[in-house]
Amino acid sequence: MAVVSVSAPGKVLLAGGYLVLDRDYTGLVFGLSARIHVIVRPLATSSGVSLSEIIVKSPQFQGAHWEYGYRLAESGGGIELTQLRARATEALHRNVFVETALTYALSYVSALTAERIEPASITILADNDYYSSGSDQQQSAERFRDFKVPIWEAHKTGLGSSAALVTAFTGAVLSHYLPESSFSVATDAGKARLHNLAQAAHCAAQGKVGSGFDVASAVFGSCLYRRFSPSLLSSHGEPGSKDFAKTLRALVEDSDPSKKWDTMITKSAVAVPEGIRLVMCDVDCGSQTPGMVKKVLAWRQENAAQANELWGRLQKSNEALAAELVQLGESKSRDYGQLRARLDDIRRLIREMSELSGVPIEPAEQTELLDACSKVAGVIGGVVPGAGGYDAVALLIEERSGVVEEVQGLLRGWKKGGAGRVSMLGVREEMAGVRAEEASGYGPWVQQ
Repeated sequence: MAVVSVSAPGKVLLAGGYLVLDRDYTGLVFGLSARIHVIVRPLATSSGVSLSEIIVKSPQFQGAHWEYGYRLAESGGGIELTQLRARATEALHRNVFVETALTYALSYVSALTAERIEPASITILADNDYYSSGSDQQQSAERFRDFKVPIWEAHKTGLGSSAALVTAFTGAVLSHYLPESSFSVATDAGKARLHNLAQAAHCAAQGKVGSGFDVASAVFGSCLYRRFSPSLLSSHGEPGSKDFAKTLRALVEDSDPSKKWDTMITKSAVAVPEGIRLVMCDVDCGSQTPGMVKKVLAWRQENAAQANELWGRLQKSNEALAAELVQLGESKSRDYGQLRARLDDIRRLIREMSELSGVPIEPAEQTELLDACSKVAGVIGGVVPGAGGYDAVALLIEERSGVVEEVQGLLRGWKKGGAGRVSMLGVREEMAGVRAEEASGYGPWVQQ
């Protein structure tokens, strides 16, 4: 069992917010260059000492240290975890994403091999742009910043940290315990199994079945995404229950004819043409995404004809945006008039949905910010991505000298309409998904 490292990218749902929850529609999702890294190594023990313990730490945060005992459950129930206290007086802070990902990954391993699962030490590192630092994101020269706060107090920037974490964590655990001939994140078969397992673990950790676009982009990178049928993840049982490991293996390996994965992930339908880049701006405000989603879906249920007609128009606009990006990439054209029009059309329809549903998907403050950014020379246009709200804006800009600086100049000190501090993150689009990394490249952050 060698030391292994796996990373997975963040995401931005550029088009298809809310629509992506329904299998009749698609989402245009881009991976982002900010990654979550997970490094797994054997846990050193004294001679003759046998442990059943896995230690997980996220050293960029205070108190981010979790210790788990584990055991093989009876009746094929997979692996059961028990969180341990390092000291009797220490508060027990759970990390449900780490705990669930570890349980699911080890249960899958237990279904493939009868060998003992050896103790391990796992380190999680996040690229700086996943969390706001209270200062300009561009200023830090450190690869991994010490955020100097407990992880439960850190302010996320909305790049999909939980999906990237579960994906990288699951990929690293499988790579550590399984031989390369059995699993590799570098192969199509390995990515397919990782996708299925990470989707199951992520949905279980969230306590609900999401659309899964964030896990899909963490595994495969930028893509056009159509979700899987929710019923796929509704009946595989709970860890520790009878035959959980066997049922989970069938789900991961897509071997049950009655429960086939029907996700559609199309990479050829997504491109960022040469000469264009995607940038993200973090708005220090905050939105209650679950509540917004609930209200939009309630509006759609109560006004089905009106909502479906609008969603149909949005789907066509989203498809037109994806097609225009691909066409620009193939033609090498620098005429961005049609691309600008596609983005404006999507924004217009999103504002219409905001008004009809009573949900601030593109609130007035974000409209003002996007309009101001769009007037900067070299900015093609932008949207409020994903579920919308006050958290972030995404811009497509011309990749030429001075454009980023002009946008940063506009954002510096922007505090109109109560929008809060706005800063450009140091991320851009990332076409690749999960990948193995060189485990020796993390310096003092990874220590036994």
